[in-house]
Amino acid sequence: MRKFNIRKVLDGLTAVSAVASASSAAQQQQAGNRETEIQETLQSEHFQLCKTVRHGFPYQPSALAFDPVQKILAIGTQSGALRLFGRPGVECYCQHDSGAAVIQLQFLINEGALVSALADDTLHLWNLRQKRPAILHSLKFNRERITFCHLPFQSKWLYVGTERGNIHIVNVESFTLSGYVIMWNKAIELSSKSHPGPVVHISDNPMDEGKLLIGFESGTVVLWDLKSKKADYRYTHDEAIHSVAWHHEGKQFICSHSDGTLTIWNVKSPTKPFQTITPHGKQLKDGKKPEPCKPILKVEYKTTRAGEPFIILSGGLSYDTVGRRPCLTVMHGKSTAVLEMDYSIVDFLTLCETPYPNDFQEPYAVVVLLEKDLVLIDLAQNGYPIFENPYPLTIHESPVTCCEYFADCPVDLIPALYSVGARQKRQGYSKKEWPISGGNWGLITQSYPEIIITGHADGSIKFWDASAITLQVLYKLKTAKVFEKSRNKDDRPNTDIVDEDPYAIQIISWCPESRMLCIAGVSAHVIIYRFSKQEVTTEVIPMLEVRLLYEINDIETPDGEQVPPSSTPGTGSNPQSIVPQSHPSTSSSSSDGLRDNVPCLKVKNSPLKQSPGYQTELVIQLVWVSGEPPQQITSLAVNSAYGLVVFGNCNGIAMVDYLQKTVLLNLGTIELYGSNDPYRREPRSPRKTRQPSGGLCDINEGTVVPEDRCKSPTSDVKDNSFSRSRSSSVTSIDKESREAISALHFCETFTRKADTSPSPCLWVGTTLGTVLVIVLNLPPGGEQRLLQPVIVSPSGTILRLKGAILRMAFLDTTGSLVPPAHEPWREHNVPEDKDEKEKAKKRRPVSVSPSSSQEISENQYAVICSEKQAKVISLPSQNCTYKQNITETSFVLRGDIVSLSNSICLACFCANGHIMTFSLPSLRPLLDVYYLPLTNMRIARTFCFTNNGQALYLVSPTEIQRLTYSQETCENLQEMLGELFTPVETPEAPNRGFFKGLFGGGAQSLDREELFGESASGKASRSLAQHIPGPGGIEGVKGAASGVVGELARARLALDERGQKLGELEEKTAAMLYSADSFSKHAHEMMLKYKDKKWYQF
Repeated sequence: MRKFNIRKVLDGLTAVSAVASASSAAQQQQAGNRETEIQETLQSEHFQLCKTVRHGFPYQPSALAFDPVQKILAIGTQSGALRLFGRPGVECYCQHDSGAAVIQLQFLINEGALVSALADDTLHLWNLRQKRPAILHSLKFNRERITFCHLPFQSKWLYVGTERGNIHIVNVESFTLSGYVIMWNKAIELSSKSHPGPVVHISDNPMDEGKLLIGFESGTVVLWDLKSKKADYRYTHDEAIHSVAWHHEGKQFICSHSDGTLTIWNVKSPTKPFQTITPHGKQLKDGKKPEPCKPILKVEYKTTRAGEPFIILSGGLSYDTVGRRPCLTVMHGKSTAVLEMDYSIVDFLTLCETPYPNDFQEPYAVVVLLEKDLVLIDLAQNGYPIFENPYPLTIHESPVTCCEYFADCPVDLIPALYSVGARQKRQGYSKKEWPISGGNWGLITQSYPEIIITGHADGSIKFWDASAITLQVLYKLKTAKVFEKSRNKDDRPNTDIVDEDPYAIQIISWCPESRMLCIAGVSAHVIIYRFSKQEVTTEVIPMLEVRLLYEINDIETPDGEQVPPSSTPGTGSNPQSIVPQSHPSTSSSSSDGLRDNVPCLKVKNSPLKQSPGYQTELVIQLVWVSGEPPQQITSLAVNSAYGLVVFGNCNGIAMVDYLQKTVLLNLGTIELYGSNDPYRREPRSPRKTRQPSGGLCDINEGTVVPEDRCKSPTSDVKDNSFSRSRSSSVTSIDKESREAISALHFCETFTRKADTSPSPCLWVGTTLGTVLVIVLNLPPGGEQRLLQPVIVSPSGTILRLKGAILRMAFLDTTGSLVPPAHEPWREHNVPEDKDEKEKAKKRRPVSVSPSSSQEISENQYAVICSEKQAKVISLPSQNCTYKQNITETSFVLRGDIVSLSNSICLACFCANGHIMTFSLPSLRPLLDVYYLPLTNMRIARTFCFTNNGQALYLVSPTEIQRLTYSQETCENLQEMLGELFTPVETPEAPNRGFFKGLFGGGAQSLDREELFGESASGKASRSLAQHIPGPGGIEGVKGAASGVVGELARARLALDERGQKLGELEEKTAAMLYSADSFSKHAHEMMLKYKDKKWYQF
């Protein structure tokens, strides 16, 4: 443990700016002599960055596979991602390095392995017997393009069809090519004059492994005899083929075609189909062929012991069904069910009781992979209901617009949210258990509750339980229901400032302890919510309209509170009794015909039934001013102990007392400075200029931090212009020259240099790097709080940083975080008895500091993080004790002050892709890792850090990526991850029966080794495909262990304070190599255990 003394501020531990004058340095030295030592416990070795889990629907899915014995589902995507799903809570994400699209997936059933075929003509063998699957082998085809693969059950020979129409055979144990090749010209011979097209299907006859059915795109199907190396039968059809499926007895197969027809063929009658069906074609009376339909992209033919077979297909709708949604058709006997889907179908699979293709299939469900959803249909119940999906795949139900992450929440929160969310569940699901049930859960080593909140484009907000690397939706809130919806586009008021998604959520401010929730939406609206377990009906929705100006003009009231007449609410303590005089009754245009005093959205004027959960307390809307629309809100904060909400944009700041439903403060940003404005700005208004009288009286106690005085404010503006247009602080580039409110923080601290005790206040940060302090004078609690006004006044304190202010926090004299005051949650919709009222009168906000109560002599530290730098400022002296220039060439997108290992640090994510952490209060760099560059604004909008070393961001429009920067979590991650592979006995093969055994007719087996092995077929051409060993083998594990340690060694040598750690590194290297060897032994034991039944060997 190292001690850091504030007196050491100038000894090079932190980069204090050389600009600081000698006098300010002397002041700081004196201040340091008075201040106590703070022991910092966090060191560099407490930090390590790694991805933990990925949640959500696989973005742009392209392939699907299922292991019917292990009961594991695999989905591949267009970006080369691989997602594996077992029982709820068992999920895994892997990535092919090339990023090429996955075109097909094939499980080695019950072997704990999977083959993936990619669009760059590579095949990969994945080992699923480890918690983080890895590639064992890869094979790159050089001369031919892969179009279709088939791996028979319990075989080690993989058939690979190509665009040229040839079929190659790969040994999946060694991942080498066999010399046995089926050439297209040999397969079709003289049956066709032209090339048959790419291979679109390969399968072996369920009753005879020696017969291979090959489907070519042009419409030709060939039954190939593997032993005699010639075709037994050729079946030709006019229409192109999309897919082929066998009847389990091996005497019939079915093809789906591009004209919407299905042809059923008897194996021994190649001249014409036994039957042709057009599932969705209109049958014409005079015996003509039905009208052509859209292509049937896939068909499956599944049999049952006790009834008719199932024919399941996707596509094939008639062309006149314009606008009809994509459908899955289930034909069973004489009934045909058409199941409409919300999105287009990528692929589907029928889940059957047996893995053996030569047995009655007994289908029980269909997995349908859609473009943006995964649906499971229960085939055993009437009406084919869907299963309730237990995976968190609905993150993108409406596009995510913002994200917040809270680790270490109060323990009663998740049960409370779950209980109100349980009432929102849909009915009519299948009553059966979710059939994808493979794998085992990992050990839960993290016991603290975690909640993720997502805000969406349709105005909805979702609360998710994210504890212990899982994700489950708890509760959904629809914020749009307080507004009138326009019926059609013509009816829509032309006050909208956005064309679509007018309710989209931009900012979420949530107090987990009091459960107060506040949101800011894209239409310059703010809604405050209280949590209640009781259902209520609100007769009139309480609302306020705020006129937030940028220009300094004549219509300000002397006290600066510009409350339009319509928003003068009645007084009263019960939200139900708050009746604003009227809903927007002000004129919608000013005298010169410009739109004025109208909000963008219309609040409902009918009673609103509010279910248990989050209930509207107050709606605040910014209004149009003289033809100019209100600007979007850039910052928001709510405080339950004070009963206040504050928000700002590029025009100014507004503070509202949500208990009394009144506007307390409404100022342009320039007016916040009073006479201390460091920028010589002229008012924008063409009207006569005058001193603003604003709601804050003239500020004359300016205390600019001395070291920044010599900087030219105008040069600072130029320095920030580019970075701010990219950051989340200002949304519109045309308002670039304006100073927006970018950070707000309620706290109880010292507001002026002369203060002897802390008091409630609001710290305001702007995009030009200014921090201003506003003093809050709150009336006593209980009834007086609702009767006496809150008095808001300036402190005169002004601090300056480089770059837009992002985050502020406060430390006490021991270096512990001082959280903002909050009220504990209580049920507001139940009348209080007398005892409760007495308690409420005496109730003070929850202690603001975890340490002992603050004495007058004790000081605090303000931690301020901007886009460029961080400062720690001692209070009340306002001396800058520590400073760290975080980045010169880039800018910080997100900065959070978080707790980790019983200490706190500042975590930052930079636009150049670096994730950094700094100790507090000394701002020592502890971690700096290049993680990911800012490729789109989605990452910037959703990246957030939280306590205990957790962070997340939206990695695609449908998926959340979680990561950790805690060394301890990285070490425990392996235990927390679920197991995909579990040892399961393979079901017994179907009984052939006495007569079939006696007279033949049962399944014919084939010694493929004899046919495809090197001794029989020779070696394949070397130029055809190239073998690449993967990192998943045991040597790969050893190499990876050494490589990681080497990287750690370099990183630690680079930091001077870590020189003594090399001994530990060697021990860790040895431990990792030992674990690699023990893994090898364990794998060998597993192989011996399953030797009789398995081919899969190391």
